[in-house]
Formats: sequence, C-alpha cells, structure tokens
Amino acid sequence: MTTEKTLIADAGPASAELASETPAALVGRLARAGRQAQRVLARMSDADKAKALRHAAQALRDAEADILAANARDMEAGAARGLGDAMLDRLRLDHGRLSGIADAVYAVAGLPDPVGEVIDRKQRPNGLELSRVRVPIGLIGIIYESRPNVTADAAALCVRAGNAVLLRGGSEAIWSNRAIHAALAKGLAEAGVPADAVQLMPTQDRAAVGAMLKATGLIDMIVPRGGKSLVERVQTDARVPVLAHLDGICHTYIHSAADPDMARAVVLNAKMRRTGICGAMETLLIDTAFPAAQDIVSDLVAEGCELRGDARAQALDPRVLPATDQDWDTEYLDAVLSVAVVDGLDAALDHIARHSSGHTDAIVTSDADVAERFLAEVDSAIVMVNASTQFADGGEFGLGAEIGIATGRIHARGPVALEGLTTYKWQVRGHGQTRP
Repeated sequence: MTTEKTLIADAGPASAELASETPAALVGRLARAGRQAQRVLARMSDADKAKALRHAAQALRDAEADILAANARDMEAGAARGLGDAMLDRLRLDHGRLSGIADAVYAVAGLPDPVGEVIDRKQRPNGLELSRVRVPIGLIGIIYESRPNVTADAAALCVRAGNAVLLRGGSEAIWSNRAIHAALAKGLAEAGVPADAVQLMPTQDRAAVGAMLKATGLIDMIVPRGGKSLVERVQTDARVPVLAHLDGICHTYIHSAADPDMARAVVLNAKMRRTGICGAMETLLIDTAFPAAQDIVSDLVAEGCELRGDARAQALDPRVLPATDQDWDTEYLDAVLSVAVVDGLDAALDHIARHSSGHTDAIVTSDADVAERFLAEVDSAIVMVNASTQFADGGEFGLGAEIGIATGRIHARGPVALEGLTTYKWQVRGHGQTRP
C-alpha cells in the first residue's frame, strides 16, 4: 500500500524540506509562490497566454510515453487496492484519451480571453468616468479525485483567465498527475509562464487539504471536483470561498400540454444517455392530465431503469416500486429514477422547490405561458424548456470547457468556464474632481 512516507520519499530533491514542513507551512509557501507568479501571468497578453497553452498541449503529446507509463503504475496500484471498474475506467489513459486531453488544452488556447473585457461604462454628472473591467480572481485551489485529465483541464482554464492554480489530485492518480503536470510546466515555461503559476501539491496528506481550505488571504477560491463526500467536506470546512455543487438532483416535469413524442424522447435521454453524470435526471414529475404517462413509464422500464414512485405512479405500471421519503432527495447516478404524478404546474413547482438541489430542472410543454412561468419561478442554476437535462455542460453551452458546475447564488452559477474564473474591478477616471 502507498503510504505518505513513500510518497515523500519519491518526491525528489525537495523531499527533506517537504518532510519537515507542517501542512500549513507547505500550503503557505506554495500559495505565496503562486500569488507572485500570478502577478506576472496577469501582465501577459492574450496572444502570449494562448501561445503558452499551445506549447503545453504539444508538451503533453511529446511526453506520451512517460505519462502512459505513470498511468500504468496508477492502474496497477488501483487494481491492487480493489478499485471498482468504474473508478479504474475514469483513471485509465491511452493514446486516444491523452490526445483528447492535449486537444482540450489546445482548444482552450483558442477561446476568447475574458480578461480586460469592459462589462459596462458610464459617466456621472460630475464628469467621472466609471468602468467595470474583468480581471483574474488570483490563486485558485483545485481539489479533485480520480480523473487525471482534470490536472490539464483546470490548469489550462486557470492560465487562460490569468489565474495561478494550486492542484491537489487524488492518490489514485498520483503518478499520472505528476507526469501530466511535469509536461504542462515544461510547455508553459517555454512560452514564458512562471513555473509557480501551475503547481501540484507534492503530498497526499489529507491535512494539506485542510490547510488549503483554511488559507484565507492566500488562496482566493477553492473548486472541488469529485464525489459527494469530498465536496461536502470542502463546503463544511472551507474558510475560503468555494465554487461547487453538492448534488445533482435534477427534475423533468411533463406538463399536461407536452407533446407525447417529444416527452418520451426527452425523458429517455435525460435519464438513460449517461446515468452517472450530474446532469442526469433523478426525478420525473408527470402531470395527472398528461395522456401518455404509461408510455413514458414503459419506455424507461424497457431500457432497464428501476422506477420508484408514489401511489399514483405505481398505479401506472405494476413494475414501479414504492418510493421512500429519502428517494426524492437522492442523487442515484445510476439507472434508478423517482417518479411522481402531480396535479398541475403549481404542484410541480412546489415539489421542485422542496427537493431540487438547484442544479438543473426542466419542463416539457407546448404552452408558452407555462414555460415562461417555469423559467421564472424555478430557482436553479440551469432551467430548461423542452430539452434534456443532460445538456447541463459547459461544452454544450458553447463555453468551450468548464471547470465545474456551481449551484450557489454568488459570483458564478451553472457551468463555470473562463468568465466564471474572473471577477471585476471598478476603474474610475477623473479630471481633478473633488467631492463636496
């Protein structure tokens, strides 16, 4: 079994220094270096940042042999630790997947740079000219599990938006993450990005995560990417602002005026296209006046989905199991779905208000007034009409890439891409004005 001492012993020349540092001191040292590097990165032009990411993408391709060898080491260790097939699949890299990672970094280089965008401008009666201008957030901490592609994706998005980043990956992918990070750092450095702009935590000590979460004034924002237990810990313990969602309890409401064929297609896709993603539908609400409810239920059962419903949903089909109170608040991430029959739009809105996690909720209807009311009254990060909840994705929104989906009400909501990795400042231009 890999131990903390083993990881420190393999960390390289800095291992003695690392072993002697407390987690708080380590995070403080890395964060201060990252903040210094971010000041240099923030001065780089759009063209220079794009060039650096293209170099990083090529460096990933050039390091394929080293990265795949490191990944094989992780895969062997994961199998020995008894990781499940799904976890091992998320961990696995091959030529095609690594090419996709490099392509994604290259694609981020081609995205419009949000830094410097003038959000709005106005002139006051006294002649002062006020502008709100997008600027980088600063140093962003990314805490993630399993997927080594996050190392490259997060680094690329942060750099493109002028932010430094401190990465802390899961122990399952430690060697893959180190190899990917080494390639990225080499490519970025060739184009003038300071090495400390993209740092990888050199220890898997869980106390280092705690130190990151408490690094107020050093780390400007934390983004967790992983399972519910990780996100819950981050949201509970953090003293630094967090950008995340805990659950994806997504609803689809089939209104009485829904087109039956559209409703059947949307429901099947929303649940069964990929059951393990955060945008997968977890609760289906069917209007009591919708005429094709039994067809929808039969479609889902035929596709291998287990249904758990209220009494009226059970009456539609004997294969619907009874739902418990807990089912309405469960993110299954599997071929399991909660189903309720509701008496009209108000009942559907009430159910969503009680049980939605604020991620993505949808309605299927041909009634434009009902659709607009649903859009206005459902308080989720993403609200949809006549579309599958599986579209809850930064790429599908035309954002190019995302660092995660946020369900909070402050700063960014929904898929968070480059714009969500910026804040703004006020620029005030005067001509000698003084305040009376």
